[in-house]
Amino acid sequence: MQRKLVVIWYVLAFSLMITACAASGKAINKDAVIEDGYIDPDDANAYNNRGAGYYNRGNTNRAIADYTQAIRINPDYALAYSNRGIAYHARGDTEKAIADFTQAIKLDPDLATAYNNRGNAYRTRGDYDRAIADLTQAISINPKYAAAYNNRGKAYTDRKDTGRAIADYTEAIRLDPGFVDPYYNRGIAYRVKDDMDNAIADLTQSIRLDPKYAPAYFNRGIAYRAKGDTDKAIEDFTQSIRLDPNNADVYISRAYTYSAIHDYDKAIADFEAALKIDPGNADLKVNIELVRKLRG
Repeated sequence: MQRKLVVIWYVLAFSLMITACAASGKAINKDAVIEDGYIDPDDANAYNNRGAGYYNRGNTNRAIADYTQAIRINPDYALAYSNRGIAYHARGDTEKAIADFTQAIKLDPDLATAYNNRGNAYRTRGDYDRAIADLTQAISINPKYAAAYNNRGKAYTDRKDTGRAIADYTEAIRLDPGFVDPYYNRGIAYRVKDDMDNAIADLTQSIRLDPKYAPAYFNRGIAYRAKGDTDKAIEDFTQSIRLDPNNADVYISRAYTYSAIHDYDKAIADFEAALKIDPGNADLKVNIELVRKLRG
């Protein structure tokens, strides 16, 4: 489970940003499209835009239905294929997502977002070489595509190429200094390299940009603990728990930290809290008994 926190979860890391635009290319109010009861049955743009509104509200099934209708009306609508692929990917249907991104690329070989999104889908499938190739193509089309650099950095991270990952996260930050994800991801990469000072600096910046980002507090706590600063580690683990009280890994990390400073009652309480969240974890029961023996 801890691995899932180390490399940020796909919702943010993915760059699944739907481009809802009319033929003019101007942005529209996607929520207004949903609330308007009438759609011209021959208007592919309207279905695409309403699909984007549904997607933004978390209704992937209705989004897919609207993108499909947009494609029926206009089979050459590359953006609708790309958007439907994003919705399929969010629903966990990676193969359908890849098929839609591939069709979008066939229709519009210069659609950088389709390469970016297909790269993310390949990464989900564990096909890191193809992921990197697609993300590199997205960057070639749009050299200022910060999200593509960030996503390629994650693919390099998955492939254990930490140096290239850090280089990509750094470029993403240069292009978009307000982008939270690459700071977080670079912080994790520095932590993997045992560079705790840079890890803490990046994770702190990600927290400045998003003070409610629970995984950043968790991972900064791990970095503080590695430096021997148990007080700051416990403070960060506690804040992470406040923001996300259902993450067993954070309770476990705080329990180990309490145990290291011989605060066994709090360690036991945290192991027990983790066990409530993850009752099938036999190791937690063993840990509770071990700490009880240490406590005497």
